[in-house]
Amino acid sequence: MSTWISRVKDNLLGYKEESLDSPRFLAYLLGFSVLVALSLILTSPWRTLAVIGGLGAVAVGFTRPRLLVLFLAVYTPFEPFLLKFVPDELYLYARYGSESLIYLLLAVVAARVILGGQRRVVTPLDLPFIGFLVVAAASLVINSVDLTFGLLGLRQIIRFMLLFFAVVQLDFGPKFIKRLTAMLLAVMVFQAGLGVFQAVMGGSVDEFLIPSERKFYESIQLTSGTDQFWSPGTRVFATMGRYDQLGTFLCFFMLIAVGLYYVRRGTNEPESKKLWFMAACSGPALILTMSRASWFGFLLGLFLIGALVMKDWRVKFVYGAAILAAILYLSWSGLVVRYLIDTPEQTTVERLFEAFSYERWRGEYYGLGRLYWMVQTPLKVVPYSPVLGVGPGQYGAGAAAALGNTRIYDKLGLPFGVYGSEGYIDNNWFAIWGETGTLGLFFYGWMVWALALIGWRTYRSAKSAFLRGLSLGYVGAVLAVTFQAFLATYLEVRTLALYLWLFGALIYSWARRDKIFG
Repeated sequence: MSTWISRVKDNLLGYKEESLDSPRFLAYLLGFSVLVALSLILTSPWRTLAVIGGLGAVAVGFTRPRLLVLFLAVYTPFEPFLLKFVPDELYLYARYGSESLIYLLLAVVAARVILGGQRRVVTPLDLPFIGFLVVAAASLVINSVDLTFGLLGLRQIIRFMLLFFAVVQLDFGPKFIKRLTAMLLAVMVFQAGLGVFQAVMGGSVDEFLIPSERKFYESIQLTSGTDQFWSPGTRVFATMGRYDQLGTFLCFFMLIAVGLYYVRRGTNEPESKKLWFMAACSGPALILTMSRASWFGFLLGLFLIGALVMKDWRVKFVYGAAILAAILYLSWSGLVVRYLIDTPEQTTVERLFEAFSYERWRGEYYGLGRLYWMVQTPLKVVPYSPVLGVGPGQYGAGAAAALGNTRIYDKLGLPFGVYGSEGYIDNNWFAIWGETGTLGLFFYGWMVWALALIGWRTYRSAKSAFLRGLSLGYVGAVLAVTFQAFLATYLEVRTLALYLWLFGALIYSWARRDKIFG
């Protein structure tokens, strides 16, 4: 028995990256794949394809996990569009295939630690993460939450956090981090270019790009689809399905590019010009998304990086000039901000000022929009269970919406999320507060604060200009995401949340190599 265990450890853990090309390994993989295929092909060819793909992912995960991380990071922005073309028989596998890669990476690092004897990496997020899990588990028990609903709700909250711990344990080096960052900045430029193309075409390509069909597995809603309530061509979304998902993605990586530009402009002039060009090219698409969460998030991050940290007088001047221009425009145009409301044909200027409209706020409250839930969550939901919350998957976030779980809403006499039908409340922080209580919100906030401190400490201490720039941009991006989470469930959105935790892990891994963290 001990000999067999030793062989398993040698095959799975005692490898070098080149072992993927080993004839013995390939023979094992091919033989196993053929056996599985033969056992399933008569019943479901699509299932056979999914199993073979899964086996291939497992093989790559245990031999070259960096390829899985690269694939996951680059594929995710294109996923909403690509899923349109997946047959119904394969949709469930395709929809959760990318998320399964996170669990596969966890299995790889667990095998390395448990069977391979690799030392577990300690991180600043360990304690708050454990605290959050304890609170969530206690909330499930005390509120007698159905186990299926509770576990799916918890998974919705923590799935991308798990990626942080997996990537930290895999300990990728500077070369990989530089390559991944460059690839994602290229994806940013591509998505921005496609968004501008959408606007130029006047909406004629919207129907091709938008994933409008809802998908269900039994009673569980896999994807909600996108209801294009705006006029075609007025809000761009590229391959991400929704304008705000494109906007927040561009916001995140534009801030990364800005951080890299500021630190590298004195050390590598051609490289800094390239970074400035990439960020500038993405700016028009960010504006064309008409996503105010993305606009204000970027402005907050840019102000932190450029004005407060780098003390760039040009940034301060632009912000001051913009405020003065807004005041003069309102004085001379006759635009009455308090009466502005959202309309399909709204201009960019009107949409900007509408964020401060009393009429909009009133409509949001009485129309059961975001503002209504900002009031009702602390008035009704939190007092019902202030310390531990009502339980994961029960209120406010994507899991309750996908499961159609109205239990807590009915008990508290509340409509089922925004507009009384959607199940979510368009405020991730308040959803976490409602589901896991004040303790859960505290531990979650502690983790996000730890991410920001990792970035800030690395920026202040790193010797590599690239790492310092990446860390500075990441600090600005964390601030942007923190703000944006008050305006929708962005902490759960794949095209944003994945990168929040992934880049925190990459920065921490590089910083540990440079002895910035113990």
